[in-house]
Parts: sequence; structure tokens; C-alpha cells
Amino acid sequence: MLKITPYLELDTEANQLVDHVSGKKISLTFSESAVLHRLLLSSNPVCSKEELLSAGWPDRVVAVTSLTQCISTLRKKLDGYREIQLKTIARRGYQLHISTQSHVKMLAVNDAESMKAAFFDVSLLVKISGIVIAILLLVMAWYFSDYHKVHQNLARWSSDEQFELKVGGLKGSAQLLYKDDAPHLHPFMWEKHLLPDTSFLTCHEDFNAFAATDGENYSIALCPGNDKEQCAGKGLINLTSVDSEPAELNLQEFVDLSSAMEQRIRYNRVMLPESTGTGGALLEHNYQADVYFPVKDELLIRADINMSLIYDSSDTGEFHSSTCITDQDCLTTPIKYKIRGKFKQYSGMIGGLEADIFQVKVEQKDLIKPDKLNDSAVRFYRDLRKRDIKDKEVYFIRIHQDHKTAVWIIPLFGQVTAWYHYERFDI
Repeated sequence: MLKITPYLELDTEANQLVDHVSGKKISLTFSESAVLHRLLLSSNPVCSKEELLSAGWPDRVVAVTSLTQCISTLRKKLDGYREIQLKTIARRGYQLHISTQSHVKMLAVNDAESMKAAFFDVSLLVKISGIVIAILLLVMAWYFSDYHKVHQNLARWSSDEQFELKVGGLKGSAQLLYKDDAPHLHPFMWEKHLLPDTSFLTCHEDFNAFAATDGENYSIALCPGNDKEQCAGKGLINLTSVDSEPAELNLQEFVDLSSAMEQRIRYNRVMLPESTGTGGALLEHNYQADVYFPVKDELLIRADINMSLIYDSSDTGEFHSSTCITDQDCLTTPIKYKIRGKFKQYSGMIGGLEADIFQVKVEQKDLIKPDKLNDSAVRFYRDLRKRDIKDKEVYFIRIHQDHKTAVWIIPLFGQVTAWYHYERFDI
């Protein structure tokens, strides 16, 4: 077998061309095979007609037209290989020219020598073009990767130094978080929805709080108490304003009302003992919060939110979320929205604040339409219905965690920040 290009060989015994890319074999006559063989092995750049006649028709005397016909048929059989040219050199003979670019096709052949030739023989322009294309492909793969999408989502959030927030007659510090350079970051944007009160929280000396906005909703997640490292998990207050007009919420009345609403019914209550970590085969990390949405002259809306993470590795697992929406007078029967999917956990920073972001690829969604829907709850049902249709991938951000509580930013009616009760269960 005589190699013509890295993928095309001449079999002089079988008188045929063997194409290793397509697996095709092209039959040759004895004269065609012998003439091609002489052209390939000739030490001279040009083979004379006499030399080729002697090779193709040994011990025979034939006319030059026989050689002319042989060259013509060879050209037809090599026509599919543009890198191989059989040239006529006037008054001298014939020349076989094989372009070094034929090495591009060598990738289909398991030939180390051809691999080497392909790299070193191609032009500098081809090499540079290949490197540029490879870099572009890598950049595109990174840009559309889950890692980039997750950190791009996290980068939309910023955190400033804590600012002073007045709630229930008590001043305390609040960590400010905002999305995409949201305007109006003065404490007034959160305080304006609360009626002035001088007695509600005065039984405490301080509180911890997160004040967050996505540019439209303004959330307060508050834990009364003096411990700056851990929240006791008692008396948590989660309020999110979804309307620019001040809601004029009386906190003392709100606490009594919200307590009655939570005692009346809790759709997402988990009735299991806290885990010691030695029981079942799987460990469920469960988070539960009640978030209230005050709007002026409308019934108070409550979202009972339950989330569960069940890890199957250090950073992946099953995600379950269940949200039930009701109003203070039970005029709206429960709007139930459930999400189930697979999560991947990533770590990052929002300013100087450590955060965990969970990318959830939704596998199942259930939206149960209520039998009765009060006007106050219409906007919430419409938002859930839109998400039920659109969301295929959602992001949940955890910005605080201790042994009893956690603070999350979740995709509900925009972006809602709330302080959750945290428990672990064996399942």
C-alpha cells in the first residue's frame, strides 16, 4: 500500500485506490495503477512520457495516445480529490501535485504520523483561525453554562452597609439588599407602610432585619432579639409591600390578626420531630415562613410557604416548594402552588454578604385554582398562574442560616425576602 494522502492509499497489488474516510475503493487498470505508482515514486518533479509508457506498458510498444487516454481516465477517478492534481507539462511530460491541505481530512484516520503532519503542514492562517474558533466555542459554552447563569443571577443583587430602620417604636439595624440598581433605597420606602407606633417592640432592646427590594416589591424580614449572630425564631415578622401607596398597617393589630390566621389553619405544617441525624436514610432540610402582603383598604393576604431540600450529594438533590395563599377573612379559599424539581447549589457573594444560590430545574408544577377568589387576592393568583405557565428554571437565594432559622430571597410575586423557621427531619 502506497500512501497518497493521509486518508487515500494506492494498493498496487489489487490495482485500486482505498479511501479511508468514506471506505470507498476505486478500481484501476494495470496501466493506470502502474502510471500512478511511477508518478508517486519518481525522484524527478516531472515524469517524461517515455518513462510513463515504459511503466504502464512494460515490454510493449504502444502509441502515445494510450498514455494520453490513461491520464484522462486517471484524472476522472481522482476528480473527487481536489487536493490531488495530475498536471500536463508541455513538451516534458506529466506531474502529480498533492496539496498539503489534504491533511485536514486526516482526522478520520487513526494515524499518528498524519496527525503530526496535519498540525505542522497547515498554514499559519488556518492554525490561528482554528485557535480563535476553539476559544469562541469555549466562551460560548461558558456563557450558556449553568455556572454562568447562576452567578449572573447572583450578580444582579447588591448589598450595602446596614442602615437604621424604625419598626414598632424600636430602632434597629437592617441589612439592605437590592436588585439591579433599584431606586428609592431610603428606609422610608419600607417604613411608610407601617403606622407610627411607640409601644409594639419596646419589650425588646433590638432586632435583626433584612430590608430588600427588586425595584417593585419592598420586603422586611425581621427577628426581634438582641443576639446578632442567631435568631431565636420567635416573633418573626415578614412583610412585603406590592403597592407604592402606603399600606398604613397597624403592627399591634397585625400581630393579633396574623396569630389568629396562623392558628386557624396552616396548610404547610410539618408534623415531625426534629432530627438528631441518626434516623432515616434521607435528611430533609425544611424551611417554613408566613409572609404577609399589606395593601391599603384591602384584606390582608398571607402566603404560607414551605420549602424542602433533600440532598443526594454535597450540592445537589430534590427540591420541593409549596405555597398556600389565603386572606384574613377566608373569603379566598386556598390558592395552592407547588413546585418539584432538581436543585444544584452554588456559593457566592452579594457585596460582602455570603450567599448560597439554588438553581432549580422544575420537573413538576401544580396550581390549584380556588373555589372563591376575593378581589384582594386576584393579583397574586394571576402572578402564580403566569409562573405556572412560564417558569422552567427558578433561583432561590439563601442569605442567612443558623441552627433554627434562615433568610431566603425567593421568586414569588417578583422577589420576596422572608425569615424562615428551619428544621431537619429524617425521612
